[in-house]
Amino acid sequence: MILYLSLAILASALMALGLLMMKTRSTHLPMAAGANVIGAIVAWIRDPMWIGGLGVQTVGWACYLIAVSRAPVSMVAVMGQGGIALFVVASVIVLGERASPREWAGIGAIVFGMLMLALSLQGGEVDGAFEPAALLMFTAVLTLAGLAPIAVPRMKTSGVAAAIFSGVAFGLGGLFTKAMMLDLAGHTGSLAVRIVSCPYVYGVIAANIIGIVMLQNSFHSSRAIIAMPLSGALSNIVPIIGGMIVFGERLPAGSMPAALRVGAFALTIVAGALLAGSRDQLPSEPLVVGSLSRAKP
Repeated sequence: MILYLSLAILASALMALGLLMMKTRSTHLPMAAGANVIGAIVAWIRDPMWIGGLGVQTVGWACYLIAVSRAPVSMVAVMGQGGIALFVVASVIVLGERASPREWAGIGAIVFGMLMLALSLQGGEVDGAFEPAALLMFTAVLTLAGLAPIAVPRMKTSGVAAAIFSGVAFGLGGLFTKAMMLDLAGHTGSLAVRIVSCPYVYGVIAANIIGIVMLQNSFHSSRAIIAMPLSGALSNIVPIIGGMIVFGERLPAGSMPAALRVGAFALTIVAGALLAGSRDQLPSEPLVVGSLSRAKP
């Protein structure tokens, strides 16, 4: 178990590094919006730094895939909170963004939450039965909830709405990943045939693509120190809740390990709220594909 949770920590670090690389290009690349979505994504892919960041994230996702196949998705999600702390620190050092006392308190809450989680491992973990219908219903409800902030003009223009929806998408992608691994392990025959016929594979692909696009859009309007923690906190809270609802994951049997686990989950929520609490946003206007083409000599 410790090995796979260590892989989860490595995955969160690689994903944070990849996002940092992508954020550094946010002011130079177009925003994917309206009719310019395809053109913007093509521009992102053609940028060496951005596509390199995506590659680093892919390696991190592979580590996450291995971890979630052997450990409860809720525990892997909490370990992923460490990536938020790393990203915040890197944003201050590399991007020159300033962190408020509230945001540093959020980082401390994340670290303490991970310590509580590690201490709760002595209680053991038990996976229950996977409920496909519960996953479908949970996805529908979370998608509607994630889209709601887009209807709020202030949240939409500030980039907060995009960050929220990206976090929901990434979180659902984590649940689909767990479902995919269980489905592939439960069938025999050609791996290629099993992958093509597995519906959860397409859920993983769609959720992660949507998450990346929405987070990159959020980077255009929000400080990295706000956008990524908000997205990251939600992407980890969703599997924590979904792991219990969809996969029947249970708390440890002992009262103390169970209390530590609940405390770690609670700190995950508190840390996300603290790190996302700032109202400061980027003053610059996002680029669009059309404006880039008009700017060329």
